[in-house]
Amino acid sequence: MREIPFYKPFIDQREKSLINEVLDLEKANKVETLEKEFIKYTGCGDAISTVNGTAAMHLAMCALDLKRGDKIICSVNAFPSVAEVVRHFDAEPIFVDIDKDDFNIDIDQLESVLKNNKAKKLKGAFISHIAGQPADMARIYELAKIYDIKIIEDATAALGATYNGKKIGSLDADITVFRFNPQSNNSVSSAGMMTTKDPELSERARLLRNHALVGEGWDKFGNLGYVYDVVDIGLKYDLNELNAAYAIGQLEKNESFIERRMEIADIYNRELASCPHVSTPIKKRDHVYAQYIIKIDKNRDNFAKELKERGIYTGLHYIPLHLLSYYKHKYTLRVNDFPKALSNYQQILSLPIYSSLSDKDVLHICEQIKEIAKNRV
Repeated sequence: MREIPFYKPFIDQREKSLINEVLDLEKANKVETLEKEFIKYTGCGDAISTVNGTAAMHLAMCALDLKRGDKIICSVNAFPSVAEVVRHFDAEPIFVDIDKDDFNIDIDQLESVLKNNKAKKLKGAFISHIAGQPADMARIYELAKIYDIKIIEDATAALGATYNGKKIGSLDADITVFRFNPQSNNSVSSAGMMTTKDPELSERARLLRNHALVGEGWDKFGNLGYVYDVVDIGLKYDLNELNAAYAIGQLEKNESFIERRMEIADIYNRELASCPHVSTPIKKRDHVYAQYIIKIDKNRDNFAKELKERGIYTGLHYIPLHLLSYYKHKYTLRVNDFPKALSNYQQILSLPIYSSLSDKDVLHICEQIKEIAKNRV
């Protein structure tokens, strides 16, 4: 049976060459090179690499000096890492429902939460860009100014995405976090990035990234390289040279990855436009299609099972956070507290979309979807 995986990375000689340079102890400083290239690519102020996207999120919270009892607003439709890094400080994630069309945070409800907030410890909002389509950031930045909160953008599915012609990471967020692979569970290598225009946040993040170590190193006075001090409680989130080398190769290809995903999305949109029981994504702004999320009007899981039986693997982005056991019990949340996210979750299904997927594969997926759909009542 022909099988099409949900995701398969694209690797060529460039990644192998960069990795071999590290293994051969040639042309070191791949981490520094990656950070410099990332600044050029996104137009951000500074880029601090990390071992993965979740580490970048946690480092961002550390840089903001999040404390016990602080509150961070976030969409209920996000990967668990968003709320998880908030809870690591014994701070509280404040969940907000979604926009039913683009699955991003509902900005009207975000504004309502801010208007009605009585807590003095509301620190900021963590804004996730779902599937590669940015949220309406102009409104969010305006609300941040009015209510004096920090904005942290979760761009782990939005590397290379643009908003009003500018790349995510170059806008007005206090911090933006990225990862180099839109499907982290199927990655060959892992790397994350935290970006900011604020020199103080950048300096603190760089310090904490490697145990808050400071050292004298060798200098003209002959100080020894092994002398160091620790000035804070740090982490071990610094990226190694091998993963940085791989990430450089992937970053160089990112625009071509986006172009190919957009071509695939166009095929899906065309082929599935009139397919019964299936709704294609609504594009409200620039979209890089890190995921291609359709809606199945009923029995989504059975639909996915039938696709799997035909060799086509799918994904789910995401299970709403209030349905996960920890948050449900911790904050006594009810299933119907976020009705739009709940309705969305019951229908969404992510289809394969990656650069090495051929047109023939995409058309085959569409044919299988249409065949399953036509036999449904």
